[in-house]
Amino acid sequence: MSEKSGAISGHCVAGIDVGGTFTDLLLIDARSSPPRVHVAKTPTTVENQAHGVVNALAATGVPASEIGLVVHGTTTTTNAVLERRLAVTGMITTSGFRDIIELGRRTRPQAYGMTGTFTPVIPRNLRLEVAERMDARGNVLTPLDEEGLRDALRRLLDAGCQSLVIHFLHAYANPAHELRAVEIAREIWPNDHITAGHALLSEAREFERGVTASVNAAVQPILERYIARLSSELKKLGYARDFLVMNGNGGMISAANVAREAAKTVMSGPASGVMAAAFTGRRAGARDLITYDMGGTSTDVALVRGARPAVSNEIEIEYAMPIHVPMVDVHTVGAGGGSIAKVNEAGLLEVGPQSAGASPGPICYGRGGAEPTISDANLLLGRLNPGKLLSVDNPVSVDQVEAIFAERLGRPLGMDAHEAAGAVLHMANIKMAGAIRMVSLAKGHDPRDFALFAFGGAGPLHASALARELAIPRVLVPARPGITNALGCVVADLRHDFVRTVNRPVASLDLDLVRDVLEAQRREGAAAIARESVAPERIDYVHTADMQFVGQTHLLNVPLPGPEIDRETLQQLFEAAYFARFKVRLPEIRANLVNLNTSVIGVRAGIDLASLIDPAGRAGTLEEALNERRPVWFAGEWHDTPVYAREKLPLDAVIEGPAILEQLDTTTVIEPGDRAASDRDGNIMIAVGGAR
Repeated sequence: MSEKSGAISGHCVAGIDVGGTFTDLLLIDARSSPPRVHVAKTPTTVENQAHGVVNALAATGVPASEIGLVVHGTTTTTNAVLERRLAVTGMITTSGFRDIIELGRRTRPQAYGMTGTFTPVIPRNLRLEVAERMDARGNVLTPLDEEGLRDALRRLLDAGCQSLVIHFLHAYANPAHELRAVEIAREIWPNDHITAGHALLSEAREFERGVTASVNAAVQPILERYIARLSSELKKLGYARDFLVMNGNGGMISAANVAREAAKTVMSGPASGVMAAAFTGRRAGARDLITYDMGGTSTDVALVRGARPAVSNEIEIEYAMPIHVPMVDVHTVGAGGGSIAKVNEAGLLEVGPQSAGASPGPICYGRGGAEPTISDANLLLGRLNPGKLLSVDNPVSVDQVEAIFAERLGRPLGMDAHEAAGAVLHMANIKMAGAIRMVSLAKGHDPRDFALFAFGGAGPLHASALARELAIPRVLVPARPGITNALGCVVADLRHDFVRTVNRPVASLDLDLVRDVLEAQRREGAAAIARESVAPERIDYVHTADMQFVGQTHLLNVPLPGPEIDRETLQQLFEAAYFARFKVRLPEIRANLVNLNTSVIGVRAGIDLASLIDPAGRAGTLEEALNERRPVWFAGEWHDTPVYAREKLPLDAVIEGPAILEQLDTTTVIEPGDRAASDRDGNIMIAVGGAR
């Protein structure tokens, strides 16, 4: 293996994920056999995430100079978009089309009624027009007005713009005008924050392409500043190498290159967890998974088929905010450990989406939180040990939590505190089950065909109850659920995705064009991976096509066997994908090929997960792993429940529910009637209701 890749296999690899509440770190030190594993969870430093990263590294006790590679998943761009803390950005577009990114697709913020507001990424006064026009075939109708372009650039600079988007109507068909506009802009614009729409997304739909380019430009300076700060902090610690950053597609890219396509880092945190789930599930023999990541502020769910996460380039992260670059298809709901429970004006119990966050946090954190949350409900019902909570500033007694639940929830609902806490968990589970239905049943997949992969700080607390709700037969709880996103950073591959619009009926498709496009994407991807600071073991190529029936609007993503393909095979593949999605066969309707996509994946060396829990710490018998017995509330009744130390469980242990498994990063609940057993990597597989 080359020197370029030696950092991965020869020394230490640190995966770091920044979440809304905690910054998680997993460091695997391969200098010893078996490898040593270091785990750290430190509070996220919202004002500057780099400080939380540095604190997590320091907590391992391993000098940064001895770390061969740092891989980082960040929420910097995601938070910037969702909170609209964006750089001032200007757009130059085709005359007559500056309102495209605001008009959108004639949808409404609220499906019923005329309420709701929408704020575009770039305000109208910073969207300027210049004369130019291509037709949909790429023929020049109106030449680019270069003097008008220069005047528009100066006006945007005078307005205080930091970033620039150049978005012309049919640049995907012929980018000549956009390319020339970028040349002129570089003569005038004072920085490199210039995004050409076709370069980021060579796709026909101008609304989606324009919004994607606008988001990229608006977060580019923010991400660049963060990467610079983190690089500086790491150098101070003695880590002077390049590091890798997770993208939303589940792959990684060098920090030196990441800001150029900053929009691709949106949703990188959830993506890393799904990649870890796919890797873990493949080793555990569970290749079809529904991933369930419950953290402090939200819950993310996704689908993994055949050990491959579902990836979509049609994700809308909020209303009228489509980011059409490939991302792991994650559905998010506002239900996390910090989600606040309240009785609304109608006298009904609500859970979320408001969250207590990291500060003040749930009541039990002792940071001043006074609103009942999901974490507090779990504590009150015996599922969480008040003495083992992380980052508690001033311990709060269970009696204090009980009093608040009785006053805020129990009294208006006519319940006692424990009944109210049980209702909070039930409502939260219903909400999370709805999210799982969105990625499974709503897309034609039967949850009974999958295992539920539960992770995050709170996921294993609720997983068995959710599985029952959805008739999912098995729950897989990984060895380190609370740091699974950090594990995803360690195991993820390098990845670059490409899309090119063709938009031709299959019957009249130029097959030479299809081959040439896919081959060009393969070459471009291989060259991009060659520029990375880490060399992979091999390169895989995945080709797909976005297709539709002629006259339709919505697209289906269809896997392709390779660059060489004939019309009959294309039609058959589309019909098969359509049937799998809608269970309807319509062979008489002609297919249309809209986009050609290629994912170029640089596969990195794998790691052995058996060391995630130190084998030397395992007890000889199940009884030796028992911490205590305590009453735990299940379905309205208290059960005398054994509580085990997860790290001490023998690998051959079989546990009949009810039971609680405690470890540093999470707590796992095994419900009455469930049976749990371990595998060779230390994962816990729970048979729901005793299913085999």
